[in-house]
Amino acid sequence: MKKWLLGALALTLMLGGLAFAQGVTIRVAGDSTAVGEGGRWMKAKAEEWAQKTGNKIEYIDSPADTNDRLALYQQYWAARSADVDVYMIDVIWPGIVAPHAADLKQFFTEAELSQFFPRIIENNTIRGKLTSIPFFTDAGLLYYRTDLLQKYGYQRPPQTWTELDQMATRIQAGERQAGNRDFWGFVWQGKAYEGLTCDALEWIFSMGGGRIIEPDGRITINNPQAIAALNMVRSWVGRISPPGVTSYAEEEARNAFQSGNAAFMRNWPYAYSLGQTEGSAVRGKIGVTVLPRGAGQEGRHAATLGGWQLMVSAYSRNQRVAADLVKYLTSVEVQKDNAISLSRLPTRPALYNDPQVLAKNAFFKDLLPVFQNAVGRPSGVAGARYNQVSEAFWTGVHEAITGRKPAAQAVRDMEAAFRRILR
Repeated sequence: MKKWLLGALALTLMLGGLAFAQGVTIRVAGDSTAVGEGGRWMKAKAEEWAQKTGNKIEYIDSPADTNDRLALYQQYWAARSADVDVYMIDVIWPGIVAPHAADLKQFFTEAELSQFFPRIIENNTIRGKLTSIPFFTDAGLLYYRTDLLQKYGYQRPPQTWTELDQMATRIQAGERQAGNRDFWGFVWQGKAYEGLTCDALEWIFSMGGGRIIEPDGRITINNPQAIAALNMVRSWVGRISPPGVTSYAEEEARNAFQSGNAAFMRNWPYAYSLGQTEGSAVRGKIGVTVLPRGAGQEGRHAATLGGWQLMVSAYSRNQRVAADLVKYLTSVEVQKDNAISLSRLPTRPALYNDPQVLAKNAFFKDLLPVFQNAVGRPSGVAGARYNQVSEAFWTGVHEAITGRKPAAQAVRDMEAAFRRILR
């Protein structure tokens, strides 16, 4: 009788595929160990899980370049390969990976999912399938010089784009008069690349111009608010932003701000810790806040969502065990260590009030409203065609902000391009 009960229990555990079953090898295509500490940290945490559960880890070192990484992953998916169980994927890939991802709703309860930022869970859900769990995140921020705002009598950072324009104009004039002829009011990412897609989505959404392509598939780029947003940005170039800003990526903007030559900057959270390093001209003088909103009733704050997620392959032979690894890597404890060790932004709102996290990253306390206002790129609805959509978008925006096309013509051309791509 005892043997029969033990055998039944063993069969139940086997059929249930419980994650604590020992001896399973999980293969993880994670962060690159060749650049920075992210890959080494992730590998160590995966091995920590293996030691706790009695399973094994094989860590597959992914390419550092995001496009190369996607190309490698697509080879696995095209072959329906079971050689990788867990993938670390970009926030703009859920629409691409959906056919190849296990639905993680079967392994995570609603209560567990409610502990993550809702906007990221929404971004990762494609036609009802939860493709991935938020690992660490990113969003566009407004950086500002706290010393200069105080110098010119401002009690708070700008709340609207109009206020930013006025403050940038005044501070720029004052600093130039004081002798810094290289000083500008506002720097951002204006180069024709994915970074411009992120900036432009923030401008347009904040003015009430929509998401370019809505989640239900409607193409909404051609509207008066989008035209007004592009005209606004065009007016900055050469006036409060340097003429060369239309060739700036993240690092060009950061270098200008960190060298003390800008009052405001749009950038990602990574720039904060670099700006506070020894030798930085703005060390101890950096404030961070949500990006400005547009004027009027339709105006709202907006921050384009970035970051990375963890996906379980639909072709994995050990999906439940792989999902347990994902659950561990996205847990409160591991995300907290990620924040403290690498200053990566948690995907759990509760950690933005954690005393130990804030002791290492004081600026995190200002970021909760940013992620509550995050907006996703139209990667889910565009799916595998997202890269084409984004290129058409950043190309059209660049034509408008450099003056090569009137904004009204640019949005008409973008609308037509989206219709061709998504036909």
